[in-house]
Amino acid sequence: MPVIAHNPKQLFPQYRCYSHAIEIRGDSRLLIISRLNGFQSDGTTMPGSFDEQAELIWTHIQNILRSAVDLGNLVSVRTYLADPEDDAHNVRMRVRFLGAHQPSLTVVCCRLLDPRWKIEAMAAT
Repeated sequence: MPVIAHNPKQLFPQYRCYSHAIEIRGDSRLLIISRLNGFQSDGTTMPGSFDEQAELIWTHIQNILRSAVDLGNLVSVRTYLADPEDDAHNVRMRVRFLGAHQPSLTVVCCRLLDPRWKIEAMAAT
């Protein structure tokens, strides 16, 4: 069963031993998108606001999806919030990017690896 890494150039540089997404092909296809944060394409710049970080993350997810499938194939989104007070912003951004599409969703509030990060998200198709 072929395994294909998806690392679109529009995203921030990959970490060591990391791919932005992995696609598994066989009788069906599965694309697993890594947890993404709000780094800009240079891999070091990150905006300070939740909305700006969420905008980048959703743009990253769209770019990864375009490299393999399309948004309509998105079946699951898991969002990690550093602060539960950001949930209203999170919902607004999710509605903006997903429109009428309704994948399964999970939102987890937790401490993120870097204190500057306000949100991380991952997805699967």
